[in-house]
Amino acid sequence: MNSITRSSSSLPGRLLLLVVILGLLLLAAVIAGLACGSSSLGLKDIWALLIGRPAPEFSRTILWQIRLPRVILAGLAGATLSLGGLVFQALLRNPLAEPYILGISGGSAVGAIAAMLAGFSPFPGVALAAFSGSMLILVLVLAIGGSRRADSSALLLGGVMMNAFCSALIMFLISLTESSQVHHILFWLMGDLSITDTERVPVLLLTIPCFLIIMLMARPLNLLLMGQEGAAALGVNVRRVSLLLLTVTTLMVSLVVCQCGLVGFVGLVVPHIFRQLLGADHRQLVPASVLGGASFLIFCDVLARTLPAGGEMPVGIITAMTGAPLFVFLLWRARQ
Repeated sequence: MNSITRSSSSLPGRLLLLVVILGLLLLAAVIAGLACGSSSLGLKDIWALLIGRPAPEFSRTILWQIRLPRVILAGLAGATLSLGGLVFQALLRNPLAEPYILGISGGSAVGAIAAMLAGFSPFPGVALAAFSGSMLILVLVLAIGGSRRADSSALLLGGVMMNAFCSALIMFLISLTESSQVHHILFWLMGDLSITDTERVPVLLLTIPCFLIIMLMARPLNLLLMGQEGAAALGVNVRRVSLLLLTVTTLMVSLVVCQCGLVGFVGLVVPHIFRQLLGADHRQLVPASVLGGASFLIFCDVLARTLPAGGEMPVGIITAMTGAPLFVFLLWRARQ
């Protein structure tokens, strides 16, 4: 905490440098996402289309109706999941806390699948059902954890158990599903960005106000690192701040799940990397998680589209294949 206080004077310059570096990384990811695919587009073609120059209708359709919405969707989803992991890790004071592991994403998926089978509209029907499912799991996890002073490991274990329970419910619902829907639901559960349209992007734009709220709560997040008693002594309403952050984070994660399915490890790996690089100051970690998470998932989606696997893979497979070994390496390095 003292290191956070000492670095406050140099924060604006460091924050500007951080945003510039990660902004360039995000720009590179966006360019890669627009250029790569089954039909390659050159940088000249992309630039001509973006500034409105005449171009073949085929290239125009690929860029504006397929790849750009998909890149935006992947960027917003990656930023949301990364920021959600950061918030849960700060509130529970456990580097393994993440919406996917805690069962929040699983509860959202259960609600979304139930709404799909009931014939609800994608928005607001499926989105509200996903949010309700994730909030229910969050309440249950907190109840399992017990009192306000409960050890974060108890909350984490409760989340793992609820995640397993949600997985069983998902399999039960899939067993009741008509055969024509099974393939779509299974791909969606693995984190599918292949079915992208312009109607899905505005739904995820609702996550941007959530980003701003969490950014404004960066100082209380820093104080919560001292523990609930220490934060309360410095004027933080711990109950109100925790409830606000948990609700906002659960809302934005449920929006991602109902649009993109279950994408794991983004909220686990990206915040952990930046915490190792930048320290514990959430005034830097929040923008870093947003920009870094967006870049990470866009690059993973590019790999999902371009790897020679006999067809396009769900992006959730790529995030698990890259995120799990990377996190194991980070844990090993921390022990060393």
